[in-house]
Formats: sequence, structure tokens, C-alpha cells
Amino acid sequence: MSTATEIQQPAAEIGGGRRKRPYLHQVDLFRIITFCCVIMVHTISSVNDAGSVAANAALALLHFTRYAFFALTGFVLIYQFGQESLRARSFWPRRFALVGIPYVLWSVIYWAYSIHLGQLHGSVNWLLSRLGLDLLFGTAYYHLYFLLVTMQVYLLFPLLPKLLRRTEGRHRWLLAASAVVHVLVLWTLAYPPFDGGLPAQIWMHVYATVLPYQFFTLLGALAAWHIDAVHAFLREHTRLIVAAVLVIAVAAEGEYQLAVHDGQVAWVASDVFLPERTLWFIAITVGLYLLGTRWADRRQQHDRLAKVVRYGADRSFGVFLIHPFMLELLTPVLLPLAPSIGRFWLTIVLYLGVVAGSLAGTAVLRRSPVSLWLTGRPMLRTDPAALVPPRFRVHSDA
Repeated sequence: MSTATEIQQPAAEIGGGRRKRPYLHQVDLFRIITFCCVIMVHTISSVNDAGSVAANAALALLHFTRYAFFALTGFVLIYQFGQESLRARSFWPRRFALVGIPYVLWSVIYWAYSIHLGQLHGSVNWLLSRLGLDLLFGTAYYHLYFLLVTMQVYLLFPLLPKLLRRTEGRHRWLLAASAVVHVLVLWTLAYPPFDGGLPAQIWMHVYATVLPYQFFTLLGALAAWHIDAVHAFLREHTRLIVAAVLVIAVAAEGEYQLAVHDGQVAWVASDVFLPERTLWFIAITVGLYLLGTRWADRRQQHDRLAKVVRYGADRSFGVFLIHPFMLELLTPVLLPLAPSIGRFWLTIVLYLGVVAGSLAGTAVLRRSPVSLWLTGRPMLRTDPAALVPPRFRVHSDA
């Protein structure tokens, strides 16, 4: 799940001027780990039965990814543009181009692929109408809604710095109000208020709007707004935060197991929109940023890992866009191995194959003239091992 938000290094464009900001290496690691979890979610879902208790036990914890990415989006945008006035006319064109063009092109690619597989069939007029609806609702493939929501965040973002300035000193109340809205929206998504008809048809697409993710976007934005205080808190209370993340993880998994024990279907008990998982989603988002921060403090001691992280972060958007295609290609090939090696090891083998294939596919696209259109990144003309990106690029996703 992803965007083309950028933190420039060494300077970030703010209004008509420029302001230097430190390079946040921890965001690279945060993004890579979260993208890896996205691919794992889709791999588990492809290999295992929807009713598998074990598979859904893992998914119950892995479903944090979309929320974490929108927290990252809010964080990066505020970090880049800070507390200064933002000109929408200069902000919107670049961001909408870097996300909107890949969104349209990959929607067409996956739409055509679905026709090839026989998943879509009908008259030419019907298929074209379906493509139009897919572009409108982000439904050309299961991961593309994320880009649609990201563009909604971009559309609204020029208002966010103004809101944070006007509520200075009352940010905790702003976040609390946002949390209430978040829980209410998730409740209605997990337990729809409509039995059918047009209202139900409309509500089923709310997941592709900013509503379910506004709280995490605001959470990330406020973290960037108060970044010095946040970093000081993380470093001072590292052990407490780690312990809290582990306790909340156990509690979330226990809640899932209890629901299944009480007769709830496994895939329902692990639903991504269950409001009771919000605390876990917050905890793991904070925990991953803490992990990235502590790693960034020591990254010079691990030069090889730093190069791997930089390489992966620069290609993460392309990997996100292409990985469902690789999953579709490899699953039929590897699925016959299930009886001999078991579902667990099949999941691992398929996951590694999808990651490797997606990296290879992205490497090809990055060296093609259509790189910017299909990966949101300019065409590579150098040895990737020697590449030092002039800009700090962030793709937030799930």
C-alpha cells in the first residue's frame, strides 16, 4: 500500500522558500518493514483457506500495515512542509502526477490482466464501464485503493498545517476527537448498518476513502509537528514502549483466539476494520518507528545494512505496485507443493519468490523509459549499488 511523498535532502520546499531538515533514515526502515508485511498478508491470504485459524492469527497482527502507512504519510508531509504556509498550486501537481499516473496505468494493466484470466468478461462497453468504475473506486485490483486514498490525503493536506496551527496547545483534544470518529467509522465497517440496497453499496466503498485512516494520518502529522518531543520521549522510554508493544500484541492475539473459541469465523475475527484492534495498530506503528529511530542512531556501524535499506526504500513503491502480479504468477506454480511441504513452508517459499520477483520486475521498470509512469521514480542510469538518491522519497501504503 503507497505514495510519492518526498522529504527533500538537504532542503525541503516550503511556500516560496527552502528549509533544511535532517535526513530521517528511520523512515526508510519503517517503510521497508511495513511493505514486507503487506506482501506477507497477501501471500498468507493466497496460500491458506479463509477459514484457517492459524493463518488468520497471523493476519490479525499483520493488518496494521494500511494504518501505519497513512501515519507515515501524515508524518512525512508535515515533516517536509513543517509549520509554514503551503501553496496548493505548487503542492498538488507533482504529488498527483507521481501517484495518479501510476494509479491509472496500473489500474488499466490489472484490469486487462483480469480480462485475460477470465475474471472479467462481457461486451466492450461493459468492460470499459467497469474500468471507469475501477478508477473511481480503486477496485481494479485489491491494493490500488491505497493510491486512491493517498490522493485524497494530498487533496486535503494543504488544510492540515492550518488546522494544526489554529489548534496549537489543544492537539491532544484534536487527536481524541479524531480517535472517536475513527472508532465509529471502523465499527460501521466491521458491523455494517445497512442490510442492502444503495446505502449498502455506497458504504462498502468507504474503505477506499480517507475516513477510516484520518486518525492515523493525523497521528503521524502531530508526531512530526512535535518531532523533538516525540524523539526525546522514544529515547527516554524505549524499554517501556517495547514492553507495551509486546503486551498489547499478546492481548490482541488473545482477543482473536477468544473470539474464534466463542464460535466466530476466523476471517471475521481477524478483520482489518475491527475497532478493538486500534490500540494494537497504534502500538506497532510507534514500535516500528522506535525501532527505526534506534537503528538510525547506529546505522554508521552497519554500513552494509544501511545500503540494503536505502536500496529497498528507493524501490518500495515499484515493489508494492507489481507484487500482486508476481503473486498471481507464482501461486499456481508453487501451490502443488502444499501436500509435501505443508502450508506454512509453502507460504515462506512463495513469499520469498514474490519478493525476489517483484524486486526483479521493479529493477527492469526502473531502467525503462516508462519508469516514472509505472514506479513513480525517474529512470535509473547508474549502478544501483552506487545510487545515492538526491531526495528522500517516502511511499506510504497497505
